[in-house]
Amino acid sequence: MTHRTLVDAATLAARLGDAGWRLVDCRFDLAKPDAGLAAYRESHLPGAVYAHLDHDLSAPRTERSGRHPLPLPAALAHTFGRWGIDADVQVVAYDDSAGMYAARLWWLLRWLGHERVAVLDGGLRAWREGGHPLTTAEPSVAPRVFVANPRPRATVGADELAGLLEGDACRLLDARAAERFEGRVEPLDPKAGHVPGARNHPYTRNLGDDGRFLPEAQLRERLLERLRGRGPSEVVSMCGSGVTACHTLLALEIAGLPGARLYPGSWSEWSRDPARPVATGPAE
Repeated sequence: MTHRTLVDAATLAARLGDAGWRLVDCRFDLAKPDAGLAAYRESHLPGAVYAHLDHDLSAPRTERSGRHPLPLPAALAHTFGRWGIDADVQVVAYDDSAGMYAARLWWLLRWLGHERVAVLDGGLRAWREGGHPLTTAEPSVAPRVFVANPRPRATVGADELAGLLEGDACRLLDARAAERFEGRVEPLDPKAGHVPGARNHPYTRNLGDDGRFLPEAQLRERLLERLRGRGPSEVVSMCGSGVTACHTLLALEIAGLPGARLYPGSWSEWSRDPARPVATGPAE
């Protein structure tokens, strides 16, 4: 069975040691970029490799880019191959942030055409609650050849997004917390506020109190309310830097609403350009 969105802790525990499965630890802290690797070295799921958001799942930032630019497909394919991933491998990504960073890896693999990828529902919390093992041993991984087949329509650039918004041709969902979206605080980027026309859908609305994704029907209801009649192919997802936006894209897939696109630069790119308009306050 191929897992394309979520996998639960019990299912994953039963596949530990399976050469056809690759676990990837995506823990990260935006305020402390080395904290995730330190936590991995203290303990992690058996057989898991570590993915660093800045070094592995993003390209170096530039003067005009957002904080987490997409890697070049060839570079990303090399990274996946180094982790022992090819077309036959089932990948499971996890973190300790309710899937916020794991969803970035999920989306990157899907972007390059790899369907056999899922996020551990509930992450490290669910794994520990299930009494499953942890280790400090780092695995020895035999490299494989990962062949990238990028999906060119999976992303939207800033200029294209501006045109879509001007023509009322998309529904833009922003996954940041309400206080950042409304411009009341901005701890990371040059300006506070949001892209005019965006709707706020904090990624936490995809989750239950236990840190797991909501059931499909409940998730679908919440997302359709935000789409207001738009089809999923008209949806563009953004956040601060193109990371948490992937959580929304995963939620849409779980809810049976595939086809939305990512604005990779997100607010960190948009807000750096003085020519781009900025809105504040609650969205409609």
